[in-house]
Amino acid sequence: MSFGEEIKEFVLNGGKITKYETLSLYECSADQLGIWANEIREKFCSDRFDICSIINGKSGRCSENCKFCAQSGHSHTDAAYYPLLPEEDILKQAEIDKKSGILRFSIVTSGRALNDSEVDKMCSVIKKITENVGIKVCGSFGLLNENQFRRLKEAGLTRVHNNIETSERNFPNICTTHTFEDKITAIKNAKKAGLSLCSGGIIGMGETIEDRIDMAFTVRDLGIKSMPVNILNPIKGTPFEFVKALTEEEIIKTIAIFRFIIPDGAIRLAGGRGFLSDKGEKCFLSGANAAISGDMLTTSGISTKQDFEILEKLGYKAGFINE
Repeated sequence: MSFGEEIKEFVLNGGKITKYETLSLYECSADQLGIWANEIREKFCSDRFDICSIINGKSGRCSENCKFCAQSGHSHTDAAYYPLLPEEDILKQAEIDKKSGILRFSIVTSGRALNDSEVDKMCSVIKKITENVGIKVCGSFGLLNENQFRRLKEAGLTRVHNNIETSERNFPNICTTHTFEDKITAIKNAKKAGLSLCSGGIIGMGETIEDRIDMAFTVRDLGIKSMPVNILNPIKGTPFEFVKALTEEEIIKTIAIFRFIIPDGAIRLAGGRGFLSDKGEKCFLSGANAAISGDMLTTSGISTKQDFEILEKLGYKAGFINE
């Protein structure tokens, strides 16, 4: 039995992989890692596939200088600018997504954090979606405090999304207007408020393999079971517009490795999936078992209809994972 097979069996039997073992797995081929990762996914998550959508609830002119983001006020892009969307617009999109089969509907807002008045408005619309639409509502509202998260939970919010983006070591190369610890504090505030959590990051920003692994280990150590994986979209006008794209083999390898680290969670393909020649199908057979469907914040995504066709083809059933 090879070293890789031994590690796979160890994980299948409930073992927690170490950083050293994870780094060693990178010596294996993408195809072999994908096969092993799929076995792990089937063992711990069965054929469930968590599919969600997002709406850009507040756009542009963000005070933060995240180098990947089209909405940063420090970049020079064509991203739209508008304050919080009217309630009726958010409600309408939630209804459309619910009817299409989406399981979770996430409201995402630009900026460092919503202020208390904006939190009040989000509480109002979340309550209406919960009562009238019946879809699970998630929110990505920035670096909020525990009390703000509690108010949102009382209104019906079920999950908070807050990407850590990369490793703690690499974070200053991505953003300097807030810190990695600021992110961790906000995530812990949401956890204290009793909310489910979703956090991951972006690959392809010039980070090392070790940075990717450290990001996933941080997510695991925080007890988070939903990990979005974005593939950098090098948007013109951002500092990362000329970053060289990852190969599909490297992307598949990374997805598979993440499954070894978080065997029983949702590894969620997010932004950048449209760059993949098969829209993510091979990733869904290499450890990934969740996706953001439809358009992203400032870029086009894969239609919900296309995604459900992919799920049927691959033998998945839409459903929540280990909840």
